Formats: sequence, C-alpha cells, structure tokens
Amino acid sequence: MTCTAKDTAMQLPGLVGLDHVGLTVPDLDEAVAFFAGVLGCPRVLTFGPIADDDGSFMADALGVHPRARIERVAMIRTGRGSNIELFQYSAPDQQRPALKNSDIGAFHLGLYVRDIVAAKAYLHAQGVATRLGPIPITEGPIAGQTILYFQAPWGLNLEVISYPEGMAYAGDAEILLWDPRKAEG
Repeated sequence: MTCTAKDTAMQLPGLVGLDHVGLTVPDLDEAVAFFAGVLGCPRVLTFGPIADDDGSFMADALGVHPRARIERVAMIRTGRGSNIELFQYSAPDQQRPALKNSDIGAFHLGLYVRDIVAAKAYLHAQGVATRLGPIPITEGPIAGQTILYFQAPWGLNLEVISYPEGMAYAGDAEILLWDPRKAEG
C-alpha cells in the first residue's frame, strides 16, 4: 500500500516524495570524487557561486549569515533514489562540528544495496573503513534488515542497508515505507 492524501488527515499540498538531501561539505571536489568515484553516484551538474555581497538575500532565503557565500553546488544522482545536493560554503560564522549519530542535529545517509556483504568488500577495496557488521536485525519491526555504517573522508556518516525479504513491520502495516527493492530506473 502507498501513502496517499486520503491516508493522512493533514498533508503538505502536492507532496510527492523526497527530491534531494542537501549537504554542506568542506571541499566540493573531494565530496564529488567520493560520491562518484567510490560510491558510483555521478555528478549531474555543478553551479555557483551564489552570494549577496551587499544585501540580506542569503539570510532571508537560507537563514545563514548575510555574507555567507555558496562557492559551488553539485547535484549528485544516487542510484534509483533521491538526489544529493552538495554545497561548499564560505561564511564569517561557519562552524565545522564533527557530529556523532547521537548528537542533536546529526544525520546519516542510508544507501540501499542488494548485497551488503559485497558492498562491505567493495568499500574495503576502495580504502573505506567500515564499522562493525554487517549486522543482521532479527527481532522487532525492522527484523529482516542488515546494516553497516561507514564514513566519508570528511566525516559524513553513511549506512548501507539491505532487506531482500522485506521487514517484519510490513506484515500488518496500514502504510508501508518506500521500498527501494521496487524502484525502477
């Protein structure tokens, strides 16, 4: 079953799905090289800079320092799922926190793979260290998943996940999560 406007009491008008995730990276070239060269997610386009040297556009539109400057942006195609928008900013008040998954505001990207053991071997062959795993989940609503975490060279947390036979929750769920196993080219 898919989630439709009839299934929810309130919904953002016209909501179709997740178009992209935006990430600010310290070095756009390094990030594009990692996503394209290691993960196989090609850069589709690059643009920029975007700035307002005298006005308040950056603060008004993006909630950043008025003198913040988007040096460059790259749009990345991620398999058969959402896109990734990579930003390289410069700003007078820019911070470079190294967030752990447990920190408020932290996040990770979960990439669905068909063969998680092969994905781990590939990551290792590319020089990417992984954390413990792959870890099979055998109990609870997400039973059927197998997960493995790793990091991009600049610290971005990533996960590869697989559930070739589905997840336990789906047996009696009224609304199903998006299922990458059913994605088309």
